[in-house]
Order: sequence, then C-alpha cells, then structure tokens
Amino acid sequence: MSLTDNESAAETLPAEETAAHADTGRAGLILAGGRSERFPTIDKALAPLDGRPLLGHVADALAPVVDERVINCRRDQQAAFAEAVGDDPRFAIDPVGDRGPLSGLRTALAATEATYAAVVPCDMPFVPAGFIEYLFGQARHNTGAIPRVDGRQRSLPAVVHVRAAAAACEDARRHDEGLAAFVSALDPVVVPERAVTAHVGSAAFANIDTHEDLAAVRGEGRRFEG
Repeated sequence: MSLTDNESAAETLPAEETAAHADTGRAGLILAGGRSERFPTIDKALAPLDGRPLLGHVADALAPVVDERVINCRRDQQAAFAEAVGDDPRFAIDPVGDRGPLSGLRTALAATEATYAAVVPCDMPFVPAGFIEYLFGQARHNTGAIPRVDGRQRSLPAVVHVRAAAAACEDARRHDEGLAAFVSALDPVVVPERAVTAHVGSAAFANIDTHEDLAAVRGEGRRFEG
C-alpha cells in the first residue's frame, strides 16, 4: 500500500498515537524472544556459527544500514544478548513472554521512533546488508516491502513503515492471528522473485531451526558477504 493513498497509515491509528512527534531515521528490529525448543542446550540466538552467535550475524548485517538496532527478547535473555552483540544495542523486552513473533514485533515497533524499520528474526543469519538496503528503497513511500522467495512471499525479512506496521499489528492481534495476518493488514510491496535473485540467492533466507540446520550451513556465510 502506498502512503499517498487516500487512507494513510497514520489515519488508522488512535488520535493519541498520531499526536506524537514526527519520527525519523531507520531502525533494525531483531526478533529473538522465542524459547528455542529445538535447541535444548543453548538459546538458539546464541548458537555459534563460524565464530559468531546467530544473533551477532543478524546484528552485524543491520549495522551498516540502520541508525539503531533494537533486540526484542525476554528479560532473562537480555544480559547474554548484550554481551553477545556488543556495541550497546537497545532492547525491547516482552512484557509477557512466549506470545509469538507478532507480539515480539509489536513490542519492538513500540520501542523505536524511526520512520522505517528492517525486521529480521535472529535465526536468519545470511541476509546481507545490501539486500536490506534494497528493501528500504522498495519500501519508500509505501507501508513496507517483503521478498518473494522460492515461489512464495515471505513475511520476514521485511522493511516496514513503523506506524503503519504498528497499526497492522493491532489489527492482526484483535483477530488473534499471526504474521501472515499482519502482512495482509500491512499490504506491503512484494518484491518479485526475479528482482530478489538479482540481488541475492534464495539460500540467504535460510532459517536455522535445528542443530542439523546449523551444522549444514557452517562456512556458508562467506557466500553472502558484502
């Protein structure tokens, strides 16, 4: 959806929200509050990949293209995550843990005053900075941008207009639905697969869900550097 449409994203928000001061800049939001049930011996975000935690890989990719990085997580994760990432990241702590990625996204969006934000889960370590920059360009003057990969649109990674995304989160939450409902409410630009593959291969969107996934991609990061 274009932000120049008759019904702008700001008009969907309550009056007290639209009265806030104008937002500026770019944020990088990292969703890392899950319980990592398939990583029983370590928090998945801290699982090492080529000498760096998964969380660190995502934070490193965001650093060149955003003005601030915000990590969404549970309170009990904060100290370990701060040590793992370094560089004094900001945190958006879930008021109630284990409510799913939509709840985490809502918390992270509320923690930034940026105009646009890149949203990347902590288990997607290969999305390169250059592609995130490209998504920012595609999202400009729109409610957001998401890629089409392997024949289907992906909810994440995404770049979103923060206020539009906050409104879409509320809409999805009212219907007790997840990220797919959020994307539907946001109505972002969907980048065609041919445009995505011109910038990066589909392997860059791999999710690390298990120890086996992690073992399979060791040493792959160099393919996406730069």
